[in-house]
Amino acid sequence: MAMKRSWVFFLAVCAICSLGADADIKFNIPVGKLFTFELMRETFQNDFQPLSVLTGILYNDPMVFKCNLQYSPDLPEWLRLTQRHPYDNGFLYGTPTSAGKSIIEIYAINKRTYETTKEKLIIQAFAENMLPYQAEFFLKLREIEKVLPSSVQNEIKQDLQKLWKTTELQIVNITNALDRGGRVPLPLAGHYEGVYVKVGSEQYFSACLLKVLTPDQQRQCQAGARVKIPGGCNYCNIPGNCITWCKTQLFDFSSPEPSAPPPTMGPGVLEDGGVFDPPEAPPSRDFLPDYLVTVIVPLVLGLILLALLAYVMCCRREGVEKRNIKTSEIQMYHHHTIHGNRDELRSMAEGRRVAPLSTLPMFNFRTGERFAPLQSDSPSIPLIMAQHEPSVDSMPR
Repeated sequence: MAMKRSWVFFLAVCAICSLGADADIKFNIPVGKLFTFELMRETFQNDFQPLSVLTGILYNDPMVFKCNLQYSPDLPEWLRLTQRHPYDNGFLYGTPTSAGKSIIEIYAINKRTYETTKEKLIIQAFAENMLPYQAEFFLKLREIEKVLPSSVQNEIKQDLQKLWKTTELQIVNITNALDRGGRVPLPLAGHYEGVYVKVGSEQYFSACLLKVLTPDQQRQCQAGARVKIPGGCNYCNIPGNCITWCKTQLFDFSSPEPSAPPPTMGPGVLEDGGVFDPPEAPPSRDFLPDYLVTVIVPLVLGLILLALLAYVMCCRREGVEKRNIKTSEIQMYHHHTIHGNRDELRSMAEGRRVAPLSTLPMFNFRTGERFAPLQSDSPSIPLIMAQHEPSVDSMPR
């Protein structure tokens, strides 16, 4: 019985490992339509802990997602990755601009154990006709991570369907306002980054949308005044889905743009079979202004700086005699004393055997007089006897 359980456990482990190993994710998306893919932390948590269901130990580890195009350090220019916090899911979103195949490598880094797992996302973009009528709206009270889930996109699309008066509406692109030059909001409640949402339809614009193009509306937006919502055009049931009218743009792709005219043949273009005849000598040119600006002007500036430096270093010096006159006598006496001691120390350094007068025995440092040392070994008699002043009694009266 125990052997049978061990075999069942072994087969379960092999099945989980084989199912979770190198499972490529494939998507087929049309060109010009929004693509979103949510990177679920629970999915990658199962890759880190494949036996968590069997063991009963479930983890909620912080993860960081890194994505790049295969054999390239960056993502395709139309695809972006966003993840606000390691405990939040990540999103890959963007609108392909051309048909082709893109293989995206997704790396999930476990911030608790520092393990890494990898998955491949294969995106096949196929060509499709562009929606002829498109409009871009700015949602001031939204952030990019909050509008990428499919449920939130459906809510935004339902409000815009009422504004457009059609159910055939598709989201073409979603862009963060920070990627369009917006400022980072304050980290306070009620401040958001803002999101640009671009939608398209086969049906022509509604009357409410055409009011954006009226001269009165554009004049108010250019003046910076607070533009009121046109009457009967407030369809946002959720406050976060209310659009900013001054930042609304309409695009009409129903009529193809005329192609640019071909370049006209000018005198500088050779005709077929022509022979190039170069000029014999280049045109004359006066180099004197260039010489003056390049050589003379820096030289004059250098001479002026040199003269200024010479004046400061040579003509602005105070002088020793003038400085000695301004110094007090006691300070000068102290200064000369220091110089005398310096000369004495230097003379001592020249002849090591000559002792300074201040170190000789029985030396009076005031008068410079030397006395014969006393022949006594008593410790009470000092080695240096100070010169006694004549007493009052011994002075003649």
